[in-house]
Amino acid sequence: MFRRKFWLSLALTLPIVLTSHMVMDWFGYSLDFPGIPLVGPVLGTVVFGYGGWPFLAGAVAEVRDRAPGMMLLISMAITVAYAASLATSFGAFDLDFWWELAALVTIMLLGHWQEMKAIGQAQGALAALAALLPDDAERITGAGEVERVPVAGLRVGDTVLVRSGARVPADGRIVDGAAELDESMITGESRPVARAVGDRVVAGTVATDSALRVRVDAIGEDTALAGIGRLVAQAQASNGRAQVLADRFAAMLFYIATAAAALTFVVWWLLGDVDGAVVRTVTVLVIACPHALGLAIPLVIALSTAVSAKAGILVKDRLALERMRTVDAVLFDKTGTLTKGAHTVTGVAAVDGETEDDVLRLAAAVEADSEHPLARAIVAVADQRGLRASARDFRSLTGRGVRAVVDGTAYAVGGPSLLRELDVEEPAELRRTAAEWSRRGAAVLHLLRLPADGGPHVLGAFALEDEVRPEAREAIADLRAQGVRKIVMITGDARPVAEAVAADLGFRPGVDEVFAEVLPADKDHAVAELQGRGLTVAMVGDGVNDAPALARADVGIAIGAGTDVAIESAGVVLASSDPRGVTGVIRLSRASYRKMIQNLGWAAGYNVIAIPLAAGVLAWAGFTLSPAVGAVLMSASTIVVALNAQLLRRVRLTPGRTA
Repeated sequence: MFRRKFWLSLALTLPIVLTSHMVMDWFGYSLDFPGIPLVGPVLGTVVFGYGGWPFLAGAVAEVRDRAPGMMLLISMAITVAYAASLATSFGAFDLDFWWELAALVTIMLLGHWQEMKAIGQAQGALAALAALLPDDAERITGAGEVERVPVAGLRVGDTVLVRSGARVPADGRIVDGAAELDESMITGESRPVARAVGDRVVAGTVATDSALRVRVDAIGEDTALAGIGRLVAQAQASNGRAQVLADRFAAMLFYIATAAAALTFVVWWLLGDVDGAVVRTVTVLVIACPHALGLAIPLVIALSTAVSAKAGILVKDRLALERMRTVDAVLFDKTGTLTKGAHTVTGVAAVDGETEDDVLRLAAAVEADSEHPLARAIVAVADQRGLRASARDFRSLTGRGVRAVVDGTAYAVGGPSLLRELDVEEPAELRRTAAEWSRRGAAVLHLLRLPADGGPHVLGAFALEDEVRPEAREAIADLRAQGVRKIVMITGDARPVAEAVAADLGFRPGVDEVFAEVLPADKDHAVAELQGRGLTVAMVGDGVNDAPALARADVGIAIGAGTDVAIESAGVVLASSDPRGVTGVIRLSRASYRKMIQNLGWAAGYNVIAIPLAAGVLAWAGFTLSPAVGAVLMSASTIVVALNAQLLRRVRLTPGRTA
């Protein structure tokens, strides 16, 4: 609308300017044709009514809402200018004002067009998210045939074919195939991620190197992509403290500008210059329009929300983002946040003449049919090393372990309870290693041979630990570099386990802290304790039992792979499970706050200087401003604010990735 009105108003303004006696005198040319005196009044009235209508309508709305601001100031300026122009046409004033009125409206339209364009580009994050979904999907029928259907026609339980290079049409789990998926548009992770059978995939991601078959489990508004869109829209619509400050300042500026305009008119009228009084009153109203102020905060909000969403950081609460810049303690839940929440084999020991590979191969064969997480970890490591063997007669020993027959010999894998039941002692050389593993917090499993002609004996042992995320160490180091005073870890694990993980992560003794053996219901008490010491706390977690702590913390940050309850309790959501995103939130908070303050300072400082100049305080020195020049200066200040906000795109939110 503003673009259309601008171009038409510009087309009407040009003849008004060209036929203005003042402009002709400036440039030394002359135009004279029948009806030339009517060009200004007729075309100027059209410009005022057509081009000025958005401002007049906005002014009525501000009066109705009792929230005077930018639109009311602009309307007052162009209305006074129009009234003065009409009065001049009827001989009441000696002002050549039609061209300035037309130029004023046209420049205002240009400024608003650029403002809407800037905000629209920032809010284009929502459209970009929606565009990630393909229009069609290839659904596999019950007969095994592939049919092309609209994405809206998919239903939960359908199986779809995702070809190499194609986008996943809906959330689901892979039932056939393996591929590297580009998830950067969802999580901000720049590298493709390997996904195989059983793994979950989300709509909008791209299978880069191979085809997949995916069983759909979420469609439409239930997909992760739709959830991200809702969070972006919610954040862009929310107001923070800086926005409230800007709104109050804009309202205050209206009263200041109105008073300054009235005072300007009275002073110049008393000085006997009625024409000058009108010109300078209009100039004050124009130059004081809080255009830059109106753009200062909304554009920063829109841009920061859009660029953070692109990097996998979803801001639900603007206040949470503003508070993040003041955080001096970050509290991490251990499992699923600093660690992967899944055990992996961290140690293998062999005795009785066996090699580590032999022990691992036999144990993986015995555990192959078990669904226990520890069993899955052993099988996964054996598969990675290409150690395969087949087993038969699998049997689960509830609470103790499993047993099976491999190559004609019976074997068992289990923990200490299995050793006690079979009355078997660990070999001395294995006992020391196992004790060290246990002190470190690892779960220890043993492989036993169960020969038919002799007693059972131990062949080896395995240490299994919740694997620390490699990126967690970098996240903690980066937080320190950002000036965070204290890193805290909280877990329900035993203190030896917690201390071992903390040491692995590089916690500083006497500075950083570990809360161990904490019951789920008591996590929020730990947050309260830290707050009681005067610390501003950010809590990072992913589970249901983290929700109360996330809600109590000054800033709650949910890992996006976590539960819906945790996400609902948080103010910021990391779409990926990478804890390095926490430092991105801090950078974004500080950068957006800095831009808000810079923009507010510019808008306020501009008015402090511009209003007295527009009122004519330097007229004695021959320096005055016309309304058109005032409109140019006002628009220029808006452009400065818009360009400054655009610098947010250069903030590094994730490692190696700028906004």
